[in-house]
Amino acid sequence: MNKPIIIVAGPTASGKTSLAIDLAKKFNGEIVNADSRSIYREMDVATSKPTTEERQEIPHHLIDIVKPDETFSLSDYKKLANSAISEIQNQGKIPFLVGGTGLYLDSIAYDYNLAETKPNLVLRKELEKSSTTELAEKLKLLDPNTYKIIDLKNKRRLIRAIEVASQTNESFTSLQTKKPKPANILYLVLDVPRDVIYKRIGQRIEKWHTEGLVKEAEDLTKKYSINLPSMSAIGYKEIGEYINHKVSLPEALENMKKKTRNYAKRQITWFGKNKDIIYIKNGKEATRIIENFLK
Repeated sequence: MNKPIIIVAGPTASGKTSLAIDLAKKFNGEIVNADSRSIYREMDVATSKPTTEERQEIPHHLIDIVKPDETFSLSDYKKLANSAISEIQNQGKIPFLVGGTGLYLDSIAYDYNLAETKPNLVLRKELEKSSTTELAEKLKLLDPNTYKIIDLKNKRRLIRAIEVASQTNESFTSLQTKKPKPANILYLVLDVPRDVIYKRIGQRIEKWHTEGLVKEAEDLTKKYSINLPSMSAIGYKEIGEYINHKVSLPEALENMKKKTRNYAKRQITWFGKNKDIIYIKNGKEATRIIENFLK
């Protein structure tokens, strides 16, 4: 097959990272990160990045590429991911696009034509003060078409949609066109029972606590504003509330578990709408599908 690309996706805590590493070893591949939190430096505990050992096993791209206070758009991601994919392919290897951020994955799979509107930092700072409910209402007035399909819980996406609509007087959705998925892209998603995912989420967050999440969050809040998009990542915001004595530590951890479960639900819904996806149960099934795909 001419320059194949393999996507290994799934909701948080589905096991996609370890599976992708095994598959990349088996099929002479390298991994391109498609997780919107793993791009940030200094944010290690609550982003569940591949470990140092895992990154030594297989080369990883697009991890730790920007500081928490630097702006980073979907358009930035698409450019860097395509560059990494070309670099891997030029070595005669297979790029494995791995993560759970649907927009990152689909921007490559469907070659999104993205709005090139530059960030308005003044507007963003003002919009950051609003709740997601308030932002959704604002978007509904400005851009009702986007309001109907956007993730109304995703503050970053709401702010970007408002930013684009207010500057261009056009619908954010209309400026984001996409193409059909080409035949050289295989889109795999791990199908894991929800109860298993929820159990893993609980275990993961307890592990974050023991691995020093509170200390990491304290260090970050000393250097960066809690209102930055990067700091809205699940874990840092909740621990920030604990640091500021708004909740107890057990409450903060429970809030993290609840929000992560809700995030996993949204990821499952996103993937469930895509008819190009092939669901897999395990590595054996994935291996068989990839072998047939490469033939």
